[in-house]
Amino acid sequence: MKIENQLCDNQDHFISGRNMFGDYPEGMEQAVFGMGCFWGVERIFWQLPGVYATSVGYAGGTDDAPTYKSVCGGRTGHAEVVHVVYDPAVISYADLLKVMFENHNPTQGDRQGNDRGSQYRSVIFTFDDGQRMAAEEAVTRYGAAYHDKGFGAITTQILPAQTYYAAEDYHQQYLQKNPAGYCNHGPTGVVCPMPTRVTA
Repeated sequence: MKIENQLCDNQDHFISGRNMFGDYPEGMEQAVFGMGCFWGVERIFWQLPGVYATSVGYAGGTDDAPTYKSVCGGRTGHAEVVHVVYDPAVISYADLLKVMFENHNPTQGDRQGNDRGSQYRSVIFTFDDGQRMAAEEAVTRYGAAYHDKGFGAITTQILPAQTYYAAEDYHQQYLQKNPAGYCNHGPTGVVCPMPTRVTA
């Protein structure tokens, strides 16, 4: 996956000080998830043991220079996403998928809660066949679990990793910088057992 970083001048994670966009330690792997507004999504992932760094940005669109304004205007086709760099020896990709599917509603299509628009869609960008198969298995498992709770069909897209455009500085680790900021993410109440270890 190519990382483009024209909008974020500061490459250091606000909490850990680690480089968000490169120089990762050997053995680290990457994941990209879209679950609605990326502020709350990033906070969920940066708190997980085994996650080395997180950042927020845009992926899955057609414009090669997306900005927050253009993405929110629905003109680029991008989704708001979180980029996760993680240690698979500590946390598996299946663990990340479990966190994803249990902390947003993947059945709502182009919205998440009160946030509406294609930029808020549920989407997984996979880096290899291992991640793709794990994501497809998760959709099957959680599709049944959400159905059992009275929800509709899962709308989560599974796509190959594309260019990731880092968002503007003020979006990075937004809820750490603004503790009272907007967040509509949290447990949905739908829980599903996942394989204990799936590596990409």
